[in-house]
Amino acid sequence: MSSADPGRTASTPATPFAASGPFAAPTPATASTPAEVDRAVRAADAARPALADRPRRAALLRTAAALLAAAQDEIIATADAETGLGAPRLGGELTRTHDQLLAFAEHAESGALLDATIDHADPAARPAPRPDLRRIRVPLGVVAVFTAGNFPLAFGVPGGDTASALAAGCPVVLKAHPGHPATGDLCARLLRLAAARTGLPEGVVGVVHGLDAGRTLVEHPLTAAVGFTGSLRGGRALHDLAAARPRPIPFHGELGSLNPVLVTEAAAAARGPELGAGLAASFTLGLGQLCTKPGLVLVPEGPAGDTVVAAAAVAADGVPAGRLLDGRIDSSFRSAVRAMSELPEVETVSADVVDLAAPDAVRPRLLAVPAARLATGDSHRALLEECFGPLVVLARYRTPAEAAAVLARIPGSLTATVHLAEDERGTGAAELIERLTALAGRVVVDGWPTGVAVTAAMHHGGPYPAATTAATSVGTAAAERWLRPVVYQNTPQALLPPELRDDNPLGVPRRVNGRAQL
Repeated sequence: MSSADPGRTASTPATPFAASGPFAAPTPATASTPAEVDRAVRAADAARPALADRPRRAALLRTAAALLAAAQDEIIATADAETGLGAPRLGGELTRTHDQLLAFAEHAESGALLDATIDHADPAARPAPRPDLRRIRVPLGVVAVFTAGNFPLAFGVPGGDTASALAAGCPVVLKAHPGHPATGDLCARLLRLAAARTGLPEGVVGVVHGLDAGRTLVEHPLTAAVGFTGSLRGGRALHDLAAARPRPIPFHGELGSLNPVLVTEAAAAARGPELGAGLAASFTLGLGQLCTKPGLVLVPEGPAGDTVVAAAAVAADGVPAGRLLDGRIDSSFRSAVRAMSELPEVETVSADVVDLAAPDAVRPRLLAVPAARLATGDSHRALLEECFGPLVVLARYRTPAEAAAVLARIPGSLTATVHLAEDERGTGAAELIERLTALAGRVVVDGWPTGVAVTAAMHHGGPYPAATTAATSVGTAAAERWLRPVVYQNTPQALLPPELRDDNPLGVPRRVNGRAQL
């Protein structure tokens, strides 16, 4: 699902959602008609020429950040009323949203996202003379964004997909999430106000509501690309819809992730209680409703592994019961826990046995199973699938080969983590790191995967089903999803984009004849 809680780290004690009591379900928004979707997309497409001005794009993003900050009390109150996530959590999320808007503003203004590259003509090149070649990235067009349910701000209307698309010069039409429609509309109004204040058409940002509107948005002939964060089932349906168009378009989806963790026997022996407590903090963070939650942890059999399991169970038992985001998630979580618990040789190791029939709250669950059950056959396949909520499966392995056999069956993930002992951190672990690299877009050593920094180096994606493409949805590289390269060959200076002219009047970073020029 979506990214980790921006306001806290995995070492922070987890606070359950809506622990203070029930919250009001959001008022359903009126579904957008096909005509309304068409108007939003056409207004966005009409705004494309105005977004060609990179300094104005940057001004839009900075103004949007300022308006969000000024309206923080109203935004947090609205989001909390719809989601029950709580003011502290939402305040941290709003801070992240504000800061990533500023980061993308700087990225757009610098021109780094253009990847301007020049190779001058070389008459002496072999086997044939080389023409003058100049490459730059250009915006794709209108981007359709499907917002996430568990991050109404950072992955909502003003979130990373919107910020990265606008930075790339692409107007956005968002399909608001039904879990927080009023929050989406409020943030959209602020983004459109930011556009007006920077001299841009308000149509650079549009919002539609409803399941059918989402399908219409993907199928609209002026939609050029799609960004999605959500379930495997819903994302795959939209992916296939995008691919089935007369002119297929890119679909950048984040669909689901198991995020495996391997604890070596030496690491368990050296710091078992610490690892158990860290695991509990990580898989209960946000009540387990984070896309980077560790879902499967390989722990050795024997006394060393037992200390990890015991410490995790005790720490998780200290997390208060809390409500999941909505009834659908709650029902799916309870059903999954029941089904997994009934599988042969699956043991519940939670220190406090939870009554799954409780009507309005859930508590963390730890299940243990012999790793051999997961290494072959399909009887326990459900344990290798993401379960959204505070559940972790502990696979107890007897040998490194058995652990490797389980890893070989895990689908693509956003993250893969290994905990090593001090004397294992040298080149001897290279083969294990290589195995984890094949599984995930981010490899974590001696840490926990919850927590995703917005930086140039971050990659938030991974092999399918973690993501549908090799792109990232977090960090400044996320803007690359909404751009395509164009090469100009033997083109006169006056006809080139300014960023590719010899005098580089806009001062963008470039690579010329293989050498970087900042």
